[in-house]
Amino acid sequence: MLYFSELQGHKAYTRDGVHVGRLKDVIFLASDTPAVTKIVIKTSQDPNTIIPMQYVKKLNGGVILEKNYKISELDENELFLEKNLLNNQIIDIAGDKVVRVNDVAIQDKPGYIIAGVDIGIIGILRWFRLEDLFNNILRRIGIKLSSQFLSWADIQTLELTRGHVKIKREQTKLERIRPEDLADYLEQTTVSNAKNILKIVGEQQSVEVINNLTLSYQTALFKQFTSEQAAKLISFMDPEEAVDVLYALSKKKREKILSFLSDRIYNKISYLLNLSETPIGGILTTEFLTVEPDQTAKEVTAKIRRETQDFYSITYVYVTNKDNQLIGVFDLHELLLRRSDTQVYKFMTQRVVTVHLNTPVTIVLRKLVKNKLYALPVVDQDKHLLGLVIYDDVVHLYLGENE
Repeated sequence: MLYFSELQGHKAYTRDGVHVGRLKDVIFLASDTPAVTKIVIKTSQDPNTIIPMQYVKKLNGGVILEKNYKISELDENELFLEKNLLNNQIIDIAGDKVVRVNDVAIQDKPGYIIAGVDIGIIGILRWFRLEDLFNNILRRIGIKLSSQFLSWADIQTLELTRGHVKIKREQTKLERIRPEDLADYLEQTTVSNAKNILKIVGEQQSVEVINNLTLSYQTALFKQFTSEQAAKLISFMDPEEAVDVLYALSKKKREKILSFLSDRIYNKISYLLNLSETPIGGILTTEFLTVEPDQTAKEVTAKIRRETQDFYSITYVYVTNKDNQLIGVFDLHELLLRRSDTQVYKFMTQRVVTVHLNTPVTIVLRKLVKNKLYALPVVDQDKHLLGLVIYDDVVHLYLGENE
C-alpha cells in the first residue's frame, strides 16, 4: 500500500536519468473505481505539469517517466487528490459521523487505484515522518497506535472539487442517516454544499433535516434558495419554525417567498407573522453569562463565582466566538459533571434554540415548552446575544395578552 504522504515531493526522472521535477499531486477518476489517471509534476517551467499514467513507469520510491512523455490536462470526470480530497470532510457511512481525511492510500500495483483514506492520528504523523518514533515511545508504556482506515466503498464525500459537490448517487446511503445526524454533518460543511446534498435526499427528508438545523444555519441556507424553492420547503415545515426563518430574512425576500405559497399556507404564516406586533423586548433580561469555547470547566466556575453574584438566578451558560456570536450552550449540571481541565467546546451543545426580538410571544412560549427550557436566548440577525427571556415572564406576558 502506498500513502500519498510518502509519495509527495519525490523526485521525477526520465528513464535516461534527466531530472524533470518533483511529484506535487495525483489525479484520479471520480467514480466507484477511483483509478489514478495522471500525476502532477512541479517543474522549473511549470508548477502544474500534468502527465498521464501511461508514461509513468515507476511511482514508489521515486518517479520514473518515459523519455518521450506527453503533457495533458484535467478531464471533466477527474479530481486532484490533494486539492479535492486530502483534508476534506467525508461522511463515514459505517460509523455514522463526519471525519477528515489525513492521508490517502493507493494500491501499490499497476492500474493504481485509490484504496481508501486514513482518518486517524497516524495519518497526520506520517506526514511529519514521526509514525515510527511515536510507535516506539508508546509501545514502551503499553500503548499501540492503530490506523483508522476507511475503504473507498465506505465513504461519502461532502466536499469535492471545482465548486461542485460530487456525491455517490446511492441515495439509500444518505437515507440511512437520521435527519438529526445528517443535520449535524451539514453544519460542518459549507452552506452551498449542504444545499446540493439536500437536493439528493428529496423534499420530505430535506424538511426533516432543515428542522434539525440551528436557526442561523437555516437562515443562511434559505438565502441560497430561490424564492420558489424556499416556498416549497416552507410549505412542508412547521409554520412556527417557518416564521422564525422568515423573520431572519430581508423583508423583500420574505415577501417574495410568501407570494409562492398556497392560500392555505399563506394564511397560516401571515397570521403568525402578524402576531409579532407584540414584541418581547419588554421582558428581556441581560442577566446572562458568556464564555469562550476554549475555556476550561475550572475557569468557567471561577467566572460564575466572580460575575454572577448579583444575578437573580443562572441556569445556562452561553458560548460565544471571537465575533461575539452565539455558538453553544450548556447547563450547570453539565458543567459539574466535567473534569476541571475539560474545555467548553467538548461538552457544549452546538444546536442552540433561539428567538428574535420580533418573534411572537405565542411561538416563544411554545419553544420553551417544546424544548423543556427555562430560558431562551434572544439574538439579532448576526447571531449576537441580546439577552434572555425567562419562562415565567413569557407566561405572564402571554396571559396578559389573552385576558
